[in-house]
Amino acid sequence: MTVILEPLEALNIWRGAVVNSVRKDAPDLSARQMAVLLTVYFTSSPHTVRDLAEELNVSKPAVTRALDRLSDHGLLKRKSDKNDRRSVLIQRTVKGSVFLREFGDMIVSTAKKNSQS
Repeated sequence: MTVILEPLEALNIWRGAVVNSVRKDAPDLSARQMAVLLTVYFTSSPHTVRDLAEELNVSKPAVTRALDRLSDHGLLKRKSDKNDRRSVLIQRTVKGSVFLREFGDMIVSTAKKNSQS
């Protein structure tokens, strides 16, 4: 099934999902934090700070700050690379999977409500 949205419709769906997320008292993530989280969950692993910085075209310190916040929320975790002790791997968590599933559900729910109006 192909869905065709106008830019303002897409933005309104995103707005509705974000509003629902705020009302639900979910973690308040910046666009950069959400981009890091989604990149880790939707691209093949392993993930390192360097890889994420290159993928997102941002500095390694910016990725590190985003990872600090995401780790504080339990949405991602860091683990030492057994093959290279200098490297840290970024891993998914159950809490992060649940957060993204619920956020996806909020997007779908908002889209359905908007299509019925």
